[in-house]
Amino acid sequence: MPDLLASLHPHDFGHFRIVAELWGLELESRDRDSAVEELTASMLDLELARETLDVLPAETRPALDALLAARGRIPWAEFARRFGEIREMGAGKRDREHPHHKPVSAAEALFYRGLIARAFFDTEKGAQEFAYIPDDLLKIINREARDTSPGGRRQGEGKENNAGEVLGRPATPVEKAFEIPTNDHILDDATTLLAALRVGSANCQFAQQLPALLHTAKILKKNVPQAEAVKKFLEAARPDALVMLVDAWKSSTTFDELRLIPSIACEGEWTNDPRETRNTLLNFLNALPPNQWWSFPAFLRDLKLKHPDFQRPAGDYDSWFIKRASDGQFLRGFAYWDAVDGALVRFVIQIMHWLGLVDLAAPEEGKDFTAFRLTFNVSRSTFNENGKIAIASNGKISISRYFSRAVRYQIARFCEWDDSKGDDFIYHVSAQSLKRATEQGLKAEQLLALLVKVTKSAVPPALVKALKRWEANGTEARAESQTILRVTRPEVLEELRKSKAARFLSEALGPTAVIVKNEAVPKIASALAELGVLLDIVTPAVELRENNG
Repeated sequence: MPDLLASLHPHDFGHFRIVAELWGLELESRDRDSAVEELTASMLDLELARETLDVLPAETRPALDALLAARGRIPWAEFARRFGEIREMGAGKRDREHPHHKPVSAAEALFYRGLIARAFFDTEKGAQEFAYIPDDLLKIINREARDTSPGGRRQGEGKENNAGEVLGRPATPVEKAFEIPTNDHILDDATTLLAALRVGSANCQFAQQLPALLHTAKILKKNVPQAEAVKKFLEAARPDALVMLVDAWKSSTTFDELRLIPSIACEGEWTNDPRETRNTLLNFLNALPPNQWWSFPAFLRDLKLKHPDFQRPAGDYDSWFIKRASDGQFLRGFAYWDAVDGALVRFVIQIMHWLGLVDLAAPEEGKDFTAFRLTFNVSRSTFNENGKIAIASNGKISISRYFSRAVRYQIARFCEWDDSKGDDFIYHVSAQSLKRATEQGLKAEQLLALLVKVTKSAVPPALVKALKRWEANGTEARAESQTILRVTRPEVLEELRKSKAARFLSEALGPTAVIVKNEAVPKIASALAELGVLLDIVTPAVELRENNG
């Protein structure tokens, strides 16, 4: 950081006289350069510095102590939020109003004493403005603090960038009343999603964080399952598969929790650093006692108070264009910290719960979580891979959650999907599902071989016969829903065949009945009306009758 001389030098002679007055000094120098050197030398005298610090207003001590604890500098946006702004005014206005006599904030009181300054410094996130104590003055203040504090240790000594800082407090009995243990069901959801993408199912809907995670784990690419990665993931033991996902999440630069929060929408070309933000939050969480219920509101409150800019370069709350999803309200400024930054913290902890790293608890069932317990131990994933598979003669297949995920993935590609029941996924073989599988290059004999293998030849004979006949003959029976037009006299149908609506008529079912295309019913009705015949549409049945009125 700059030293005291460099920090004072940009100011005018009037500013030097204000600083000297507040230090009890009388400047003898009459030119600017000599005055700043004289003032600097006096302020770096240990005894004079001690006397000045002893008479500091009580309201300024928290601000100075915070800078000492942070090794001399704090991002300006954060410092100003906590300890107030410094009013901008020119030399003339300053000399008329004497702001140093009635400072409006702790920051302003320290500024006019020359104890703090403002400057931009390079950081990993780019240039950022800081409040800081000039370097040589910082050494003087630290020395004074060591000499006068109990035990000779200054405040903040021994801390390294807030490492090990514990935020919040243990959860109360009410906050942890209803426990929501973590699990490894994300593995089953991922299996279902991968199978759905392979069969082109549009009915399988998951929150957007699941495909985002599979993309960052390189299991998906542009929403297409990657064969080798899918095979490795599905064949891995459940704990190992969960580790794959956790490691991918922790190291990902593309899994952006902020842009995945359902309650907000991010717009514009601004960028954030999800991995840096994630690591920062994980560091704070790592400092908490493991396997102890912790209050989420208290953790969030301390984070907002002490480290509100954990994801914001230079404390910038204005350049990120973020809307509330419910009403389109822009959420700009620190006033919306809870709706954006606080929501992100909640979402990250929910992601950790989803990944088997955190248990949650709420005051009662159905309420938002108010407590969490860190496990950081994916070995809690279910080791039981001895689930069962049951196959019925009518082609119904029930597969336990704890059966092989690779087998379920393969079976799902050949079957229709029914609603799951508890820990069982339910499928059934149909002509349509086999036709769809054939279009993807799969064969019914492959399904039969798989079922024989996993059941040790316990496939019902009727299903064996059905699969073999399908492989040989394809569809042998078909049921269809048809729209039928019936008229009372053959002449009406003959007249209709001569009209422009003839192209909508299909197979004849006799002299007074014909199959028509469903979407063509309005065209048929119009054509009949031109013939002087009104069409009676029978509902809910799918049959149409001509009515001569």
